[in-house]
Amino acid sequence: MSELNQFGQSVGDALPDWQPRPHPQRVTLEGHYCRLEPLESRHASALFSAYATADDTRSWTWLLREPDASEEAYRQWIESVSELSDPIHFAVIDRRTGLPAGTLALMRIDANNGVVEVGHVHFSPRLSQTPMSTEAQWLLMRYAFDTLGYRRYEWKCNSLNEPSRRAAQRLGFQYEGRFRQALVIKGHNRDTDWFSIIDSEWPVVDRALRAWLAADNFTADGRQKRSLQSLRA
Repeated sequence: MSELNQFGQSVGDALPDWQPRPHPQRVTLEGHYCRLEPLESRHASALFSAYATADDTRSWTWLLREPDASEEAYRQWIESVSELSDPIHFAVIDRRTGLPAGTLALMRIDANNGVVEVGHVHFSPRLSQTPMSTEAQWLLMRYAFDTLGYRRYEWKCNSLNEPSRRAAQRLGFQYEGRFRQALVIKGHNRDTDWFSIIDSEWPVVDRALRAWLAADNFTADGRQKRSLQSLRA
């Protein structure tokens, strides 16, 4: 409940025990379908090949970068970001094959206030719309909330990127609003839509994700029995 100061003004909920949270690290996070590893140049060849399985380059439309012209160019990009403390990029490793199938990152890290964003999400056709892709997102959420104790987990995307908007809401993020003319990307205006999960919402989101990822939620041919949205209801 919001407290009042000496002037009778509402100043928000008191957080008397709040302490800045640890900064995320380049850790490995183990799941059932996938594993998240800190992105390194050794992942370049397999990732470049995974992205090349797409019919076209539409998965790059909403990224800040254009497609790399060669495996070596992609490797150089990985080397340029692999030691950064913000963003921290992860490779999503398919546990069945041992090969990376996509990447995502923790970014805009604000340890003092316990806020972090997931971004730079680039999943190859081998990863998109699979239980593995959902588990990769859950692993990072769990790391932020349960391991590090963050209060707020953000998702931002181009307002025209409808697949990203749907993905955020499916995972349990709440839509917060639109920042108009927030960026200029690749010579075009970008309005940015903001989504978040806060710590009080995390238990419900977590339970639904665990239930959805459970083996008994899938038929023998891999179809889901219950949707994430229904499991949160």
